[in-house]
Amino acid sequence: MSRNPLDLVRARPEPGFEFSFDGEPLPARPGQTVAAALWSAGRLSWRSTRNAARPRGAFCGMGVCFDCLVVLDGRPNVRACLAPVQPGSQVTTQEGDGHDRLGA
Repeated sequence: MSRNPLDLVRARPEPGFEFSFDGEPLPARPGQTVAAALWSAGRLSWRSTRNAARPRGAFCGMGVCFDCLVVLDGRPNVRACLAPVQPGSQVTTQEGDGHDRLGA
């Protein structure tokens, strides 16, 4: 018999919400990081490297490697594995160092 982990701990999480990733609405759950919400939505890459434009996503999952950088609500270089996603958050793919879009 398969049991839901939420049932096992009698958890009653708050309702989910939406945030935006590259202009597309995606679902999220309270308490999720940006990386966890992106993973849940099937997105595995959300940054490209500066030199070769290779795709990157979460690697270490604990804020050490900086592979998971995103632009969060207009702020570049945010570690998606550490930043909590909020209702209405605007997350975009980070290109290179993240400052190209800002004109820097």
